[in-house]
Amino acid sequence: MNPTLSSLAGKRIHFIGIGGAGMSGLARIALTHGISVTGSDTKDSSVISALKALGATITTSHASENVDGANLVVYSNAISKNNVELIRAQELQIQTLTRASTLSILMSESKSIAVAGTHGKTTTSSMLAVALQACSVDPSFAIGGNITASGSNAHRGTGEIFVAEADESDGSFIEYRPFAAIVTNIEHDHVDFFETPEAVDKAFVDFAATISRQGFLVYCADDSGATRLSLQVSNTGLELISYGLTESADLHLDQIELLAMGSRARAIWHGKMIGTIELQVPGQHNLLNAAAVLATGLKLGMASAQLLAGLGIFRGTGRRFELKGTVSGVRVIDDYGHHPTEIHVTLDAARRFAGDGRLIVIFQPHRFSRTQAFASKFSEALDKADRAIVLEIYAASEKPIEGVTSRLITSTMSKGVYIPNFIEVTDSVVASAQPGDVIMTLGAGDVSSLAPIIVEGLQRRFA
Repeated sequence: MNPTLSSLAGKRIHFIGIGGAGMSGLARIALTHGISVTGSDTKDSSVISALKALGATITTSHASENVDGANLVVYSNAISKNNVELIRAQELQIQTLTRASTLSILMSESKSIAVAGTHGKTTTSSMLAVALQACSVDPSFAIGGNITASGSNAHRGTGEIFVAEADESDGSFIEYRPFAAIVTNIEHDHVDFFETPEAVDKAFVDFAATISRQGFLVYCADDSGATRLSLQVSNTGLELISYGLTESADLHLDQIELLAMGSRARAIWHGKMIGTIELQVPGQHNLLNAAAVLATGLKLGMASAQLLAGLGIFRGTGRRFELKGTVSGVRVIDDYGHHPTEIHVTLDAARRFAGDGRLIVIFQPHRFSRTQAFASKFSEALDKADRAIVLEIYAASEKPIEGVTSRLITSTMSKGVYIPNFIEVTDSVVASAQPGDVIMTLGAGDVSSLAPIIVEGLQRRFA
């Protein structure tokens, strides 16, 4: 039986893999509730340093004795069942909870808004938090990436609303039981867990069933998966609110302008023009994310002018089209995109950003199973770049699959090349860069570590 939030005060929670984006946010919020926090990870980081400064005790190695004395042990789906700390907790009969179960406890006393979808969860969650702050609402939030303006991925607010990014990758988002939810889109991904598109659809139907019937579901009318979901739950009594470019949507966007480093659209709510969304982040996909936020905020009773003002000051989240540096006219961008659909929209935005310059992409596939399932779609998406360098697959927690390498992607590309060596890749792009170029590191693994190295290399070259 899960503990309650009040019962955890003064107790000790141990987080296995505390440096991860999701886990670190939970640890940060737990500390504000008077809960003692310990944790472990395999490497040090700025995230861990920040948690230590807030009072957490953290070791940079996994060891069985780390859990001794803990009242509760929390783990993410990235943690192996053979992890020594998880085994030790079971031996000591210490209760263990998933990240999702723990988040549901932390937000149980709030009016929670869960943001779900195959793509856009982090950005939409971040936008919603910032927009609500602009409405003089101080929401709590737990997001899978840092909001650029605050540099934080979690916060315990004074208001009643709690914004939570809802990760569908292992189906555990059914544990959140939110007051309301946003579903940005639904597409087949996480093929290690969902064998078929139908399995993904079912997971979202199950998620929608957990939403409070006093609440609502906001969904994208332009997305076929989200629209299927709305039809499947239409007879359940859940209030449905749609958004998109589709004219029949409750929140409809038109007069769209896509700029190099921003975007703009007119917003129409139930047939009435309520203002203009003006974003400092590029891409039509971000306008749709903003429409989801605007529809949610309006349904919560917030003023449209304040919501639009909040969207206007939003400057993005870490690893989402994040400008890492500009050297002699060469711009270096880092992005988390790791699914073909995400790569398509990201490279469309990057092409506008590049203007007359070249778009050079360094892509690291994430997981063998995803590469195997979508190799041809990756090839098609990456060919939007002027030059695409594909690194070897980042395994995450997966074992190799025979015959599955990054060559499955590059073998059918017209402008792609396979270079597995990080040093060779950075040396190559730094040496060939020209003023006006955009160099993008792309993927959910450790490819992001190359962006600052490339910036430093360009600084030496053009010094």
